[in-house]
Amino acid sequence: ELGWISRVYVNRPAVVRHAEQIKKWKTLKGNWQAAWLLKAVTCIDLTTLSGDDTPSNVQRLCFKAKHPIREDLLKALDMHDKGITVGAVCVYPARVTDAVNTLRAAGCDIPVASVAAGFPSGQTPLETKLAEIKLAVGYGAREIDIVISRSLVLTGQWEGLYEEIRQCRAACGEAHMKTILATGELGSLANVYKASMIAMMAGSDFIKTSTGKEVENATFPVGVVMMRAIKEYYWQTGYKVVGFKPAGGIRTAKEAVTWLMLVKEELGVEWLTPELFRLGASSLLGDIEQQIFYHVTGSYARQHELAMA
Repeated sequence: ELGWISRVYVNRPAVVRHAEQIKKWKTLKGNWQAAWLLKAVTCIDLTTLSGDDTPSNVQRLCFKAKHPIREDLLKALDMHDKGITVGAVCVYPARVTDAVNTLRAAGCDIPVASVAAGFPSGQTPLETKLAEIKLAVGYGAREIDIVISRSLVLTGQWEGLYEEIRQCRAACGEAHMKTILATGELGSLANVYKASMIAMMAGSDFIKTSTGKEVENATFPVGVVMMRAIKEYYWQTGYKVVGFKPAGGIRTAKEAVTWLMLVKEELGVEWLTPELFRLGASSLLGDIEQQIFYHVTGSYARQHELAMA
């Protein structure tokens, strides 16, 4: 529906003002904070995307995914029997088999997500992108995080972008597809909105802010724009199953809770589930566990007390 795209206008000053207000929201305290932090844990895509990833550090990541918070801390909160795990484990295609086998051996049903489609730059031929997606799915990935070709957005080739994402969606088969917009490289908030709409029209299960490799990653102005796009798409189509994933640069428990609160404000409590909201992060979980440790004990943990963080 190119008519939607041609009519898009984003009031940038208003979006920026709203984003500044978000940063001033009061921090939750006590049991309320602990509850929101545990909710954040269940929405994390626990990620390792390094050139030196090995089977052993992927296995370690999977162990942490199954046991994200120390058992004694969960018992103190009476949450030890609630099955709290992260939302997914995210790795490169070459490490998918390691993650799948480790989680299966642990008797754990946490899905494995794989980046694909020329991650992070997107500067590979479409045929190569599709082949990479199919390989990752064949290895056992249940979620695929693709990355779009930014040049299609910057040159206004909306039909081309739609077709690329549509073919990636077809290659994913039954796997869920998260479409990474790399918003820091799209030039304007209007382009972010348009790319979000095109991604949803082409069948994306999630729209995601960033690869985590750009100079600018997840920001609140971008988050507001993408969530408003999700809301409009729902109003126009009645299709209420497109999720949102901010990723890159989210490192503190306070930031995670603020993102959850923003989703609740913009999209509603229905989106506060792992099926419709994820946080892409590699170091965030350590700070969340530290804050929960402080809530339970009244002091911050020393390094060796949260060794797996």
